[in-house]
Amino acid sequence: MLAREIIQRVREIQVRTGRQVADVLAGQYVSVFKGRGIEFDEVRPYVPGDEIRTIDWKVTARLGHPYVKRFVEERQLTLMLMADISASQDFGSATRSKRETAAELCALLAFSASLNDDKVGLTLFHGAIDQYIPPRKGQKHALRVVREVLTHESKRALQQNDPIGRGQRRRFRWLPSARRRARWRSGRQATNIAAAMEFLLSVTKRKTVCFVVSDFFDDHYIRSMQMAGRKHDVIAVLVTDPRELEMPPIGMVEFLDPETGKTATCDTSASAFRASFARQAARRVEELERSFRRAKLDFIHIDSASSIVDPLAHFFRMREKRRQR
Repeated sequence: MLAREIIQRVREIQVRTGRQVADVLAGQYVSVFKGRGIEFDEVRPYVPGDEIRTIDWKVTARLGHPYVKRFVEERQLTLMLMADISASQDFGSATRSKRETAAELCALLAFSASLNDDKVGLTLFHGAIDQYIPPRKGQKHALRVVREVLTHESKRALQQNDPIGRGQRRRFRWLPSARRRARWRSGRQATNIAAAMEFLLSVTKRKTVCFVVSDFFDDHYIRSMQMAGRKHDVIAVLVTDPRELEMPPIGMVEFLDPETGKTATCDTSASAFRASFARQAARRVEELERSFRRAKLDFIHIDSASSIVDPLAHFFRMREKRRQR
């Protein structure tokens, strides 16, 4: 995009999502993520007047004297947005691509966090970590997050079996295993969610709310996300395009996988092909949701041709109901 087009697109997203945040999401964001209120700090000896409900019975039994749990107010939240910018994210058959959809979703979350004086960070990844923006506060920083998701292109030509450029290797001490490195491909022609989760754990020490926005065309990442979920509040956001779920009858079509370069020619006019395509696509979404549920991770499915606010608001309502049980 040209610089003028970028500015215009970011402003459009700011205006549209800003209204949606003010009208729909701001209160729900606070109730879900800010409503926790307190977090555990330490245990201390019991003194007359302390709430009996705060007694830590395990510590009391071990030491022979009553001890209570001490909590402190949770004043600030850190929101980490991890956006997949691999080549498959550029696909779009409607008014916006999956990547533009991801940018609007990140805008909704970033502006909601900004209204509540929370910090927002960004990690852009594909087969490697392409860019990391540390968490900061303020609307100006939130706008930068949106701009980077929308327009960022890989600035480094990654060599085969070299997941991190030389400068990044000096900055970050972690490296993938040799077996995993063998699966890396150059540039944006890959998706490595497991490495993104390793990166999250390496740079984020305090607990964060982390939204992983991707089409999840990758393998062997559920365990890594589950491990990250033990420390952070990890939410998986699947972004799909309508043509990835249902194929129209348009005759012979040559399909190209943007991440592998493989091609295949199919007759989309055949009803059997379209029915099989739709079944497999629906099964993939269902299996993804089941896998995340088993890993005790929340899951949101967003269609790039439909509303972003509705599934996000539904997620907030679901989380609020769960907290009240």
